[in-house]
Amino acid sequence: MDDLRAIILAAGKGVRMRSDLPKVFHNALGKPLLAYVIETVQKLGVQKIYVVVGHKKEVITDHFKDSGVEFMEQKEQLGTGHAVMQVAPRLKGFYGEVLVLAGDVPLLKVGTLKGLIEFHRRNKAAATDLTANLPDAASYGRIIRDKAGQIIRIVEKKDASPEDLKITEINTGTFCFNSPALFEALSEVKSENAQKEYYLTDTIEILREKGLPVFAFLASDWRETLGVNTPDELKQIEDLLKSRP
Repeated sequence: MDDLRAIILAAGKGVRMRSDLPKVFHNALGKPLLAYVIETVQKLGVQKIYVVVGHKKEVITDHFKDSGVEFMEQKEQLGTGHAVMQVAPRLKGFYGEVLVLAGDVPLLKVGTLKGLIEFHRRNKAAATDLTANLPDAASYGRIIRDKAGQIIRIVEKKDASPEDLKITEINTGTFCFNSPALFEALSEVKSENAQKEYYLTDTIEILREKGLPVFAFLASDWRETLGVNTPDELKQIEDLLKSRP
């Protein structure tokens, strides 16, 4: 995995958690959510892991100071695309793949990430989004595909039409990118959306418009892709962790 790097997004406040803690620092079975993600990526054999921190960053950097990851700070909360851009100086001249993961998605398995990477490489993709078919797609971004199965774009719920919201295939927030393609596309992302943020997901449409191959890799078990936004969702994650062998 020498030609693979990982970026874990961990800068969010987690307003709906009703706590001032960084969202990824909430515990599931006595361990921060972020710890599960870091451990999974390390088991994958990734040599360089960058964790993007922001809100109350010292809480995270102090706890994980001996974990072997490098921290990058997102000083303003301007969206996922802006968060990933904070790592750009570290990856200048790197031509391999970059995994981008959310720090609040603790159930992802090593095998799923391996499958994503292998699929991405086999298809010589510029980007591959790990997707899932959820029973209730709720607030997740929807995947818009063409007839050949490639992704046309990802639509965030706040910007989705009633027709888009009928789609059950969702963006999980986990991606595999070709590094130069990722940062070139990010340089073109604009904040023209309901949240006035720079969405990482906008890179998909930008890469597509450049004629580059963009794919979706469907997770075999949608439960692995669940994130945490509320105390109820944290309880659900804990129940799923308890039921694992």
